[in-house]
Amino acid sequence: MNSQVEPRTHVKTDNNANQTHYYITLVIAIAIGLVGVFGRFIQDSFLVNSISNILLFVAAVLAIRTVLRILK
Repeated sequence: MNSQVEPRTHVKTDNNANQTHYYITLVIAIAIGLVGVFGRFIQDSFLVNSISNILLFVAAVLAIRTVLRILK
């Protein structure tokens, strides 16, 4: 029985998902989305609802784009 450990070569992985800027971008997208959601409850006017919808759309596009870049 061999009790000696054989040395293995180091395997370098290119783990793209652990980069910090992806998670910072996701947090920013979530914050923009929350502002858009809370903006819907402020006042029932066309201007506020339009701004809230635009913020929600921007947040969704930013989050989906970031997730797709992580998966790439």
